[in-house]
Amino acid sequence: MTAMPISYNQHIRRFQSLIALLVLCIVLSVLTDKFFTAANGLNVLKQVAVNICIATGMTLIVLTGGIDLSVGSVLALCGAFTAGLLQNGIAIPSADLFIGFTILGAVLVSVIAGALLGLFNGFVITSFKVPPFVATLAMLTIARGFTMLYTGGHPISNLGSGFAFIGTGSIIGIPVPVWIATAVVLLAVFITQKTRLGRYIYAIGGNEIAAKLSGIRINRVKLMVYSIGAALAALGGVIVTSRLDSAQPNAGISYELDAIAAVVIGGTSLTGGKGSVWGTVIGAIIIGVLNNGLVLLNVSPFWQQVVKGGVILLAVVIDKIGEKKE
Repeated sequence: MTAMPISYNQHIRRFQSLIALLVLCIVLSVLTDKFFTAANGLNVLKQVAVNICIATGMTLIVLTGGIDLSVGSVLALCGAFTAGLLQNGIAIPSADLFIGFTILGAVLVSVIAGALLGLFNGFVITSFKVPPFVATLAMLTIARGFTMLYTGGHPISNLGSGFAFIGTGSIIGIPVPVWIATAVVLLAVFITQKTRLGRYIYAIGGNEIAAKLSGIRINRVKLMVYSIGAALAALGGVIVTSRLDSAQPNAGISYELDAIAAVVIGGTSLTGGKGSVWGTVIGAIIIGVLNNGLVLLNVSPFWQQVVKGGVILLAVVIDKIGEKKE
C-alpha cells in the first residue's frame, strides 16, 4: 500500500506560518534598518521567551480540545510566590520555625504550586464536566485575587542579583530566558512526538469518544496536560519576576491571549488533534516580531492592538478555509 502523495496546497499549509514569518521579516527589513540586526534579533527572542513557555503548555492543552484562560493569573501568583519565598521565607511563629529558600528552592516550589493549580483545573473539568472555558475563567479570577491578597496589592522587589540572572543574564551571549524557552520546547517536542502521552494527546483531540473506547484514560491525560500548562505558566512568572526584579500584582494580564494567539497562528486547531509545538514557536515569534516592528515604526499602541487582533483573525480564517479544502 503506497502513501498518498502530498499536494502543493498541503505543502503550503504545512509551512504557511514559516512563510508568513519570512515575509513579515522581509517587509520590516525594508521599512526600517533597525530591524534586521543581531542585537534586535536577540531582543525579540528574549521578549518572546515567556510567551513561548506559556504557549507551549497551551499547545498541549489545545491539542486535547481544551483551553486554559488562567495562565496569566497563574503566572502572576507564582511569580509573587517566588518573590515572597526569596524575600520572606515561611515563618511559623507558633512552632518557632522559619524556613528560608534558596533561588532554586523558591523556583521549584513555585513551579510545583503552578502545577497544582493546573491539576485543580483539570480536576474540575474532568470530575464535574465543567467546560474548560468556564473552569479556567474561574481560576483566572481566583488566582488573580490570591495574588492581590498575597502581595497586599504592592510589588515585592529587591530580590537580589543572583535571582535577576534568570531574567537578565546571558550564557555565551544568548539570554538565559532563551535557553529556558529552548529547553521547554525541546522537552515538549519529545513528549508529543516520542512518547505514549503525546500519542494520547493527539488521539483525544482527534476523537475523544474513540480514544476512550480504545482504552485511553482520558481524565488522567487531561490532568497531566493542564498541570504541565500551569507549571510552564509558573515558570514564565519566574522569568518575568526575575527580569523586573519585582513581583507585580498585575503581572500577566492578557498573557493568555498572546499564548492562544501563538497557538492559533502556529497552525494548531482550536478543536484539537492537529498542530505542533514547532508551529506554536513560530507563531510566538511572529507575534514578537510584529510587536517589535510596530514599535520600531512608531505605531501607536492602540493600533498595535488592532493589528494583532487582525492577524489572529486572519490566521483562524485561513485555518478554517484549509480545513474545508481538506
